[in-house]
Amino acid sequence: MSVDASSRATRTTRRGGFQPRTAIAIAVVWTLMWDRLSWGNLINGLLVGFLVTFVFPLPPIVYFGRPRPLRVAALLARFLGDLVRAAIHVAVFALRRSDPPRGSIVAVQLRTRSDLYLTLVAVQVALVPGSVVIEARRRAGVLFVHDVDAVDAVTLEQQRRAVLAIERRLVRAIGTAEEIALVEEADR
Repeated sequence: MSVDASSRATRTTRRGGFQPRTAIAIAVVWTLMWDRLSWGNLINGLLVGFLVTFVFPLPPIVYFGRPRPLRVAALLARFLGDLVRAAIHVAVFALRRSDPPRGSIVAVQLRTRSDLYLTLVAVQVALVPGSVVIEARRRAGVLFVHDVDAVDAVTLEQQRRAVLAIERRLVRAIGTAEEIALVEEADR
């Protein structure tokens, strides 16, 4: 193992420590919550950010990929299309007074094992009306997704494939070449 690889392994397994990006993100949110940009709000936000990251350290998320602008744009366009289509579907579903609500839960085994992809896929699924992630098993890489109108094995399989398609689009947009090959190979 090279010196660079061993220091990277140590860096990724260690928790806590100095987390400037997280502290800055907290400072931005803090400033937005006060609805006024001032030196006091900014400095207090940074202090709160550094205190929070020191007291409640987050585990590191390893990311070696790179964004691909055209694929990121395609990911966002498809996501917006999914939002519109799902909003119409849920509206029609809500207006059908004669049918009782039906829903089911499907377990989706993601192909990647990254916390980053697990989180981003779960967020994208949860933001689309009609579906919500009710559990995420980090170590196993499994998302349990509730679909408001899944009634049989066919619609459950469609939901599972839709979640895997989100993962594929996401990995193709921001993943490494190895991760892209992994999801492409699994789709064959």
